[in-house]
Amino acid sequence: MRIKNYFIRIPALTFLAAMSLWAKHPKVSKDLDEVDPKAVIDVIVQFNQTPTAVDHDKVAKKGGKLKTDLSLVKTGHYSVQAGALAALADDANVRYISPDREVNGMLDYANPTIFADLAVKQYGFKGKGITVAVLDSGQKNTPDLDELNTGAWVVGTNSTTPIHRFSFTAGKSFVPGGNGSDTYGHGTHVAGIIAGNAQQSLLAPRPFMGVAPEAKIANYQVLDATGKGNDSYVLAAIQQVIKDKTANNIRVMNLSLGRPVHESYLTDPLCQAVEQAWKAGIVVVVAAGNEGRNYSAGTTGYGTISSPGNDPYVITVGAMKDQGTVSRADDTIASYSSKGPTLFDHIVKPDLVAPGNRIVSVVHGESKNLQSLTTVSGINKIPCSLEGGTKCTTTTSLDYLKLSGTSFAAPMVSGAAVLLLSKDSTLTPDQIKARLMKTASKSFPASSSVYDAATATTYVSQYDIFTIGAGYLDVLAAMSNTDVATKPALSPTAVFNATTGKVTVQITGTSALWGDSALWGDRAVWGNSVWSIGSSALWGDSALWGDSALWGDRTAAGFNGVWGSSAIWGSSTVLAGEATVTLINGEN
Repeated sequence: MRIKNYFIRIPALTFLAAMSLWAKHPKVSKDLDEVDPKAVIDVIVQFNQTPTAVDHDKVAKKGGKLKTDLSLVKTGHYSVQAGALAALADDANVRYISPDREVNGMLDYANPTIFADLAVKQYGFKGKGITVAVLDSGQKNTPDLDELNTGAWVVGTNSTTPIHRFSFTAGKSFVPGGNGSDTYGHGTHVAGIIAGNAQQSLLAPRPFMGVAPEAKIANYQVLDATGKGNDSYVLAAIQQVIKDKTANNIRVMNLSLGRPVHESYLTDPLCQAVEQAWKAGIVVVVAAGNEGRNYSAGTTGYGTISSPGNDPYVITVGAMKDQGTVSRADDTIASYSSKGPTLFDHIVKPDLVAPGNRIVSVVHGESKNLQSLTTVSGINKIPCSLEGGTKCTTTTSLDYLKLSGTSFAAPMVSGAAVLLLSKDSTLTPDQIKARLMKTASKSFPASSSVYDAATATTYVSQYDIFTIGAGYLDVLAAMSNTDVATKPALSPTAVFNATTGKVTVQITGTSALWGDSALWGDRAVWGNSVWSIGSSALWGDSALWGDSALWGDRTAAGFNGVWGSSAIWGSSTVLAGEATVTLINGEN
């Protein structure tokens, strides 16, 4: 049966003006160049040193107003007249100025596919005592996220009539007018994948349980009732997570959201904030994005990783299709899953892949997602017979729903990180990232394809390092691994040599973990299948992209779009097209 693809797209933030009326500045984001200098806009100002009242006063003297103090991440959110930006950027303590950009959101068979159920049964760890900060559209209490049933705690100082709110004051809303409650449905679905306890489906043939069913969920609402948010909301939430970490044992942060990349991760405020969280000891897991089918830039979907998934510190997750079976043998990459290398910096992403297509998790009756899907051909709905019990009396379940996208692959990895921490609480974010990548399954076909009848387009996916990263999440293997990384696990960089026309992958810095060939070397983490044809290795000094490379010579599809003379990556040009796809109702 043919299943049509449905997309909900949210336009990227743009600034329009007839012409540039003020001088460009190297410390001001290029997408502010054309703003009318008389316009009052919201901006994110990053500082070299923690901003003080003196810094805020300097902005005020130029007509600006402090809207959100983000000093913990060396940032401030201000409203200011565009014509004052160049003068502000001249200040020695100002590092970079960018607009307050828009962000948006992007388990019955999934758990066995990644062997999470076996890991729980073998080791007995279910995430008890570990808190995951979920930055999303909020949370809605359901029995699957109710502490009375020994499962996840939904917390939030502003949540609406919670059933059993946990006592600490971590979760809250950062959305104007928000109260922490999820009317969009995205955040609740994500939380259920991480920590749902399957209370509403315990009598089902296969209960819909989360990866770490005893983990705690801290609710930080950054997306509104339509799934939209802004950089400033996310930055404020990350700052609060860092503040709450120690008192509430927040060890993992899940961001199933993103936006287009506009500059290097070195100056992107979202990237700089997630790095602060990582360095504070929090494992940061981010969705790769759903732009793998975006061929508008001539890259056949390569170079479409969204921010902050483009940061080399974080664990960036792409989406696999588990095909509705327990076996991994028939699993394929979702063609919409965004691919690397990243814009501007050419960081190798994603880091790994996990089930993300038609993932079953909890939902609630007020969910905007649920309402919008009532007109879809039933592909997202769960028959009552699969929910089990007597509570479900309608034709389809009102408690569970299938949703697709890298948004729902990321919490699989967040749950896996929780299980690793349950077994060994001393693990650092770098050690967890390293174990997950090294133990990821590296057995894939050479390619797969899917036909979209709606557009009469066939999308072909290659199983290379920019599509599947280090491989397919394997929770049992990660739990069994005892290797301890002692160096940073930053994702490496792909480098194009214009003289030879080849691309190689370089380790970031001499102290990087992947340079340790004895334990964490390239083939141990990425495996020969990602790098070679037969015995022809494509790592290190050998070419990744070139005459003998896995993807053919430099005429290969997507090569010139990424690396050619008119390449959009590495220049000041931003990828055309729309922001992250937030919802895809099945691929086939």
